[in-house]
Amino acid sequence: MAPSTRSGLAVMEPRVIIMLVKAGALVDQTIKTLSVHMEKGDCIIDGGLLYLGMGVSGGEEGAWHGPSLMPGGSFEASKHTEDILLKVVAQVPDSGPCVTYIGKGGAGNFVKMVHKGIEYGDMQMISEAYDVLKSVGKLTNEELHQVLSEWFKGELLSFLIEITADVFGIRMTREKDICGVGDILVDQVVDTVKLIHNVIQAINASKICSYAQGMNLIRARSSIKGWDLKQGEQARIWKGGCIIHDIFLDRIKKAYDRNPDLPNLLVDPGFAKEIIERQSAWRRVVSIAINSGISTTPGMSSSLAYFHAYRSPCCLLIWSKLKEIFMERVYI
Repeated sequence: MAPSTRSGLAVMEPRVIIMLVKAGALVDQTIKTLSVHMEKGDCIIDGGLLYLGMGVSGGEEGAWHGPSLMPGGSFEASKHTEDILLKVVAQVPDSGPCVTYIGKGGAGNFVKMVHKGIEYGDMQMISEAYDVLKSVGKLTNEELHQVLSEWFKGELLSFLIEITADVFGIRMTREKDICGVGDILVDQVVDTVKLIHNVIQAINASKICSYAQGMNLIRARSSIKGWDLKQGEQARIWKGGCIIHDIFLDRIKKAYDRNPDLPNLLVDPGFAKEIIERQSAWRRVVSIAINSGISTTPGMSSSLAYFHAYRSPCCLLIWSKLKEIFMERVYI
């Protein structure tokens, strides 16, 4: 299509404008200002004539090297923006650009919301691992840096592990001030090597449950709203650019490639075998944290509770029956 020359500007039609302004009245003001100069078919991302709500993840790294983008809303708008989005996102050599059309309506922002929950879950579990290794294992910051650097080279290769290792690579003048832990009830002799081994097992098992919950939340909402989301694609576009980019996502994508209708990551044969093998170490870490009085390790322990509930849902069946009886009497 020929370029428009209104207002003295040569802009190819339909016009596509990505609007990144502070939330609130400024959004409405910006849309109002832009709309005067736009026509049918033009697109404002994040509100406007064709709606495209887009989840964005990447932080500073994403700004420099390309983010992960999760557009949802008008499919027509997504096609108008496809060329530019494919160019600005992070590019992963083995899986391509970190963007895909998520689905209609609010699908893009919903998936971004769940992504944020998974991200904070990862941060919580890393923080709990630090707490156990520091308070129970008595590791110094230098030792923590070495441990996390080794983890980063292996199965916990991820952006968050990398930057956590970097944090402990900085020599602290007052190590004890990092967490401000008070009196700790640790009076047993701890095998540090075994503790480190158990903690990495606990992190991996907890991550499986955390991601399983997030992916199932997306799956359930997709079913209700008719979004027809492709969960393997979601894992793929998170492999670069975003805060949770992690080697772990390769395995999630492969699980959904093997079975697009997978009801839960916990029943994928590979993940199921792994979590069974890691569960003893996982329980030991949660137990030692509680018994030492340092933390209830809420991330690891709630993931463990999810695993128990999924494996043996007896208490959930009783809960459902009690609710059923209660609801029968609610109007009595």
